[in-house]
Formats: sequence, C-alpha cells, structure tokens
Amino acid sequence: MDLTDVYRAEYGRCVATLTRLLGDIGLAEEAVQDAFAVAMTKWEAGGLPPNPGAWIVTTARNRAIDRLRRESTREARHAQALLLQTPDEPDEEVGPVRDDQLRLIFTCCHPALSPLAQTALTLRLLGGLEVPEIARAFVVPEATISQRIVRAKKKIRDARIPYRVPGEAELPDRLPPVLTVIYLIFNEGYAATTGPLLRTDLTAEAVRLARALADLMPDEPEVLGLLALLLLVEARRPARVGPAGELVTLTEQDRTLWDRELIAEGHELVRRCLRRDRPGPYQIQAAINAVHTDGEATDWAQVLALYDQLLRVTPTPIVALNRAVALAEVHGPAAALAVVEELDIPGYHLLPATRAELLVRLGRPDKAREAYDEALALAGNDTERAFLRDRRAGLGA
Repeated sequence: MDLTDVYRAEYGRCVATLTRLLGDIGLAEEAVQDAFAVAMTKWEAGGLPPNPGAWIVTTARNRAIDRLRRESTREARHAQALLLQTPDEPDEEVGPVRDDQLRLIFTCCHPALSPLAQTALTLRLLGGLEVPEIARAFVVPEATISQRIVRAKKKIRDARIPYRVPGEAELPDRLPPVLTVIYLIFNEGYAATTGPLLRTDLTAEAVRLARALADLMPDEPEVLGLLALLLLVEARRPARVGPAGELVTLTEQDRTLWDRELIAEGHELVRRCLRRDRPGPYQIQAAINAVHTDGEATDWAQVLALYDQLLRVTPTPIVALNRAVALAEVHGPAAALAVVEELDIPGYHLLPATRAELLVRLGRPDKAREAYDEALALAGNDTERAFLRDRRAGLGA
C-alpha cells in the first residue's frame, strides 16, 4: 500500500471524522488535505505507520488546532481549539445515524442544496473523487461540477447548515440523494473513470454504507433495492477482469468465479423488496441483475421487460441505452441501433461504444470503426480504452 492507496481508502473516513470533531466541513477537508501533504514527506522518509487512517486524523486534528489558534480573534475560537485537545469522549448522538460517513452524507444532502450540488459535494468529500471523475459520472462539464461544489460549501457556511442527522420523521424525504450518492460511489469503484478499471476501496465502502443504511431504515424498499443491486453487481467483480487485467464482458465472464454468497443474499433482498407495489428504480435494477445472476445464462426477454418498466419509472437516455443492449439480444441489432441512433448523451463513451458493437453485428465495419474512434476519444479508463482498441483492431485497418 502506498500514499495513493491510503488516500483512496481513508480520505472519506477522515473527512467525516474531522467534520464531527470540528463541526465545519470546509475546515475538516482543509485539515485532512494538510495532513496528507505532511504524510507525503514523512512517510517517504520513514514508511507508512501501522494505522495510516488514525495517523491522518490525528495529524489533521492537530493542524486544525494550529489553524484555529492562528486565526483566532475571539474567545470562542480558543475554546474550540482547547476542546480539540481534550481526550475523545463517547459521541452524543443527534438523531439515529451512528456512522460518521452516513452522518456526513445526510448533512451534504440537506434540502437547501440543489440535487447536483448535494451529490457532487458528497462524492468529493466521502469518495475522495476529483472534479474530473465527478464530472464524468454526471456527464457534465468539469467547470459545472467545480462551481457547484464551491457554491455548496459556501451555502453550508453562510446558511449555518449544522452537521447533524435528521430526525426519524425527516429521513424518508432526505433519502433519494443519499441513495444516489452511494450508488455513484459504487459505480466509480466498479468502472473507474480514470486509471485501473476497478477501485475496490470504493465498491467496498459503498456496500458498507448501503448495509448501514439498510440497518437504519429496514422497511424502506428502495434502500433494500440499492443494497441488493450493489451486492449482485459486486458478486460478479472477480470475473470482470481477466488474468492480464483486461475487461471481460458479462456474456464472456466465467460464472464459476462469481461470489455465490453475495448472489444468494442479493436474491433474497430482491424477493423481499419486490413484494411491494410499484417498485422504484433501484429495486428494478436489482431485479435485472438478479436475472443476470440466475442460472447459467441470462433470460434476455425478462431483462428487456424489466428495462421497459425501468424506462417508465426513470425515462433517461442512459436507461434507454442499457435497454437497447437487451433489445438487441431479443429483437436483433437493427432494432437496437434504431433506438441508439436517436439518443444524445454528450461525453458518454458507452453510447458510441454500444453503437460500434451493434454495427459490427450488422456487418458494417467502416461505420463501426468510426464509432470505436469516437468512443476511444471519450473514454478515460485505461482498461476500457484497451478493450475498445482491441475491438477496433479486430475489424482490420
């Protein structure tokens, strides 16, 4: 493990812990960043400490004390610094959430912030994602994300939005952006926008947060649906890359490598949540992945029917694109291509990549090469780019 690994694994936890200690998100983030800057020098000389996360929290806390003292102009600032020097005491809970990171998610997802600002800020603080990664997750310009994060922090400061957990009665209304954040953290781990394809620190953290949320709200079907979805996708992770680190598509994966315990747990959750009327989008996506992991082959007709249902609930172009993949398996590539050609998802490399695959199946290699070139220009992940290059090379010059 090196400093980059520690940053990815510990950044969100450290920011959440420091936010609880300081009561100030901006100061917490700055203190953690300062601590990692110190670690860069100290760890190169002496190696990693036994507990890197604890080292970062302690160092960040000390840096925050120093900053408060330097900037202190009122007695309250001195008192706050002195408070940080006292030994830790059991937390006084304000609301039902006992997990620092869940507390921070709910805080960032305050209704005073816009939906995009809520999720962008939380991905930055909890997932430790950089602005380009968040921008790709939302398929929007980097400048837009950067501005939203800055405005969100200013809003929290100016409106004095407290670091606290909503009461039980408020939780259901605050739930949708929280689910979105956990889902996006997992997605970034399962298909990273840059670098290696998989970031297991993020997928593991998203699953942990989803479990904690399910413990907190066991009667919310969409919470169970999200947990089931993450478990069923995570179960396939061991087969997602080959021996040389190459991407392996779902239809080509070795199913004997899938985690059967996670699959069994995910299927049980799907059965529980789908007993409710009018399932939500996470429940439907979980059901789709339950079909993928049921038996030795995917029942594409059933998958298509579920995508039809999902498209009615969530009529987005990305859902339509995913549905087109199932449509190709049931009704052929021509029917799917007709749908794909009508979609517009700027900056989303999977749109031209899907178009390329359909064109290959239709025997149109020239157009397929053009589509692969477009996908390569948009893809940021090294593994996905290698996959696309190999697919294009298979068509000849």
